[in-house]
Amino acid sequence: MGASYKVKIRNGPKVEKERFDDLDSALAEIESRGRDLARDSRTDAVGGQLMRRVEPVQQVTARIQLAGPGRLRAGIDVRGDGSAEAWTGSLRRQVIEQEKGESPYDALRRTARTP
Repeated sequence: MGASYKVKIRNGPKVEKERFDDLDSALAEIESRGRDLARDSRTDAVGGQLMRRVEPVQQVTARIQLAGPGRLRAGIDVRGDGSAEAWTGSLRRQVIEQEKGESPYDALRRTARTP
């Protein structure tokens, strides 16, 4: 029996879970769903009078989490302005720095494949 990769997609109150037998399939699904969510993700700024103003780029409207063997924990946050950001970690998320010409999904692939 091979390794199993779990993908959890949180979009507002809706949560979907999927399993994949290989990392490439899981990463392809993350990119496909992330790009779909980013296209539909447009929010307005909130607050400003009694509380601090939170701009759309500061709001996470959807989160896609990847869990796999070897304590692999990583994912993509889709922001309210349609941008995406890759991260790694579980309780303490760290942003994955993108290299020149790299998308957040490429950065996630590079990090997830590194042992």
